[in-house]
Amino acid sequence: MIAGNNNHNETALDVALQQMNEAADLIHLDQSTRNLLSKPKRVLSVAVPVQMDDGSVQVFDGYRVQHNLARGPAKGGIRFHPEVTMDEVVALAMWMTWKCAVVDIPYGGAKGGIVVDPKKLSIGEIERMTRRFTSEISMIIGPEKDIPAPDVNTNPQVMAWIMDTYSMEMGYSIPAVVTGKPIEVGGSVGRADATSRGCVFTIIDLAGRIGLDLEGATVAVQGYGNVGSNAAFMLEDLGCKVVAVSDVEGGIYNENGLNTRAVADTVRESGSVVNYPDAEHISNDELLVLPVDILVPAALENQITGRNAKNVRAKVIAEGANGPLTPEADAILRDKGCIVIPDILANAGGVTVSYFEWVQGIQALSWTAEQVQRELKRRMTTAFEAVYSYAQEEKLDMRTAAYVIALKRVAQAIKLRGVYP
Repeated sequence: MIAGNNNHNETALDVALQQMNEAADLIHLDQSTRNLLSKPKRVLSVAVPVQMDDGSVQVFDGYRVQHNLARGPAKGGIRFHPEVTMDEVVALAMWMTWKCAVVDIPYGGAKGGIVVDPKKLSIGEIERMTRRFTSEISMIIGPEKDIPAPDVNTNPQVMAWIMDTYSMEMGYSIPAVVTGKPIEVGGSVGRADATSRGCVFTIIDLAGRIGLDLEGATVAVQGYGNVGSNAAFMLEDLGCKVVAVSDVEGGIYNENGLNTRAVADTVRESGSVVNYPDAEHISNDELLVLPVDILVPAALENQITGRNAKNVRAKVIAEGANGPLTPEADAILRDKGCIVIPDILANAGGVTVSYFEWVQGIQALSWTAEQVQRELKRRMTTAFEAVYSYAQEEKLDMRTAAYVIALKRVAQAIKLRGVYP
């Protein structure tokens, strides 16, 4: 099983490598394959000069990382955040490789990011930054090479700018260069809430396996962006009682349940959940240790660590974000009997529907909402059953089981393709 680590200063890359290596130990993965998977295939670091509204020029640091391409072209989001680092982007690209393998779609992992606080930029500045970044990475992206998607602080509009910039440089429209686009320019219905929907499908599947009645089950959601808010809506629609949510400004709690859509209205009107009137204020740290049935961390990495894991009282954790738990936290929670649905399974709905969107773009076809949701449910349930069954058979936690399945699939692809030349 994936064990703990006493280093509270470990980076996302430290965590990703530890998770990979300990799963690799279980399947006795050979050192050559391990060497290949421990490093990204390609790392591009770019300077992104942007003319600001006041006429000055600022230069932002940008990255695009491709971890492994053995199973297909690279796939992964682009985030705009002031705390983006190269190591973080490498770790996220690595997690994308495992995520695509767990749900068995023909992609390798990639990720990108710009070190910026987009809240401090105007719409025009964000557009110019996005277009320049796209131009700088255009030599390694493309529908057959690397297909970006939205991530933290990026959205369909940003994807439309990337698609347009890339298309202008190529001389013709290429919708399949990105996913998560607006439907009007080749996006797919169902993509906007796909990560949340996939996460909820895994919660439903687990609840059925462990006898958890979702009617009246209490839920806390950390992070009320696209993933967290949509997950909250869907869980409330299933009869769950969402008692707490949070964002970067703090959290709110009401033991009788929140009106999740009214909270979203408050966010749109005021910018934060903390301005919702019918609740008491709590911190993000307090939200993570509430006595709830289900906790959905849907913010950033390293939220539950060895420091606070012992105080977590949730029965189930579904990782809506990438890497919200450290290996040390995993070990503590496992000993407490908390079941964790790991990120590479729980939030794989987004990349799965991105795959559907890419297929539609390549074929110049469009699927109905019913087709998208039906196929997403089928793939998420199939992946869940494989992970859960393997975990039960081998007496593993679900994260370790998911990693073993992913590693086996990627390692087999590497073995079949060989090392060129």
